[in-house]
Amino acid sequence: MPILRLAGLFHSILVKISADTPARQAGKRERQYNRPLILHPLAALMLSHLFRSLRHRQFRVFYFGQMISVTGTWMQNMAQAWLVYRLSQSTLMLGMVAFAGLLPVLLFGLAGGMLADRIPRRSLLIAVQLVAITQALLMALLVLGGWVETWHVVVLAFVLGLVHAVEMPSRHSLLAELVPAQDLANAIALNSSTFNLARFAGPAIAGGVVAAYGEGPVFLVNAFSFLAVLWGLLGLTAGRSAASEATQSQWRRLREGLSYAWGERPIRAALILLTVCSLTAPTYTVLMPVFAHQVFDGDARLLGLLLGSAGIGALLAAIRLAWLGGSQHLSRNVAMAAVTAGIGMLLFANMTALPLVLPLLVVLGFSITTMAASINTLIQMQVPNQLRGRIMALFSVLFIGITSIGNLAAGYAAAHLGVATTVMAAGMVCLVTGMVYRLTLVK
Repeated sequence: MPILRLAGLFHSILVKISADTPARQAGKRERQYNRPLILHPLAALMLSHLFRSLRHRQFRVFYFGQMISVTGTWMQNMAQAWLVYRLSQSTLMLGMVAFAGLLPVLLFGLAGGMLADRIPRRSLLIAVQLVAITQALLMALLVLGGWVETWHVVVLAFVLGLVHAVEMPSRHSLLAELVPAQDLANAIALNSSTFNLARFAGPAIAGGVVAAYGEGPVFLVNAFSFLAVLWGLLGLTAGRSAASEATQSQWRRLREGLSYAWGERPIRAALILLTVCSLTAPTYTVLMPVFAHQVFDGDARLLGLLLGSAGIGALLAAIRLAWLGGSQHLSRNVAMAAVTAGIGMLLFANMTALPLVLPLLVVLGFSITTMAASINTLIQMQVPNQLRGRIMALFSVLFIGITSIGNLAAGYAAAHLGVATTVMAAGMVCLVTGMVYRLTLVK
């Protein structure tokens, strides 16, 4: 392979340089000098394996644009949650805003998938990024002008949800056009690592900005961050043509995608688990502002730290999956991750010691990301390209859209039962579902 030959050549040159060292520097000093020379090629090979899909220019351009844009989005998510809690002091309103932001994915996500199969995915993504920029600028204007009210946040969260309903299936589907099939699993995992790196960095940065300057500048930064992904999309040559022709009615096209997902047993089983865990697992993040303020007596900085800790775990999970890269044992990984997430939520609900909570959140983030990204990979490795937009839209509806119902239920339950009881109940459901999946659905 070219990489192996390059590594060997690099090693040979370094050994020759070390051989030219004067004789008086032989012995211990020479051994110390030569020791790292063996490690450099190995490290290069490891990094080459981990980031192998980045050797494809199309994916590389898309990847770095996404990295900046998604960081801005996670900054906005954290600032929005803190803004709503500051304005309302209501767990129910936290759930309501989260519900409004994800409801469009539930209602229109499948339609977004059909669009992703009929309209060039690159064009769709450019259009929705422009809408997202407008939404973030309006949020910044309302907050910086001092005019913002809770209902403004609800409405604009719904608008951003409409963007996600089209953007997510289009983005997931576009990945298969940016890399060859043998690198698709690695590209999916690296794309997930971008999301989760932003999940760690975004809230941490936003927490400091909100504490020092308020929420307004965060929304402004997010608006400008979309320019990075626009730049990346404009540089793509892939995704400029539709994946399938409109030879069927919309209903038949939708039914074709749903029938395929239900007829494939591994996909059906994974999507059932994903649905249940999407209703329950995000509960702890929706209620995190309450934990930060009431349980741990903190401010926006602590909220950023808590969310960032979960983001670290999610990033580690994505890196692990990128390293593995294949489709082996995906079902077992999914089951174990769901069980671990359930146990983690049960522990989190009963912990008040911050030094113990932070590493626990790392485990929680690791588990939930492992489950979702493994299901994503399992589906992408099986689905034909002409159905990819519709199947990935179904994935988005069940992973993100269904979460809207869970968020609303979490806010309502927390208002009546308390945040700890609500998170414990959600964790128990996730735990039991993961065990059932492992015992009955994994071969």
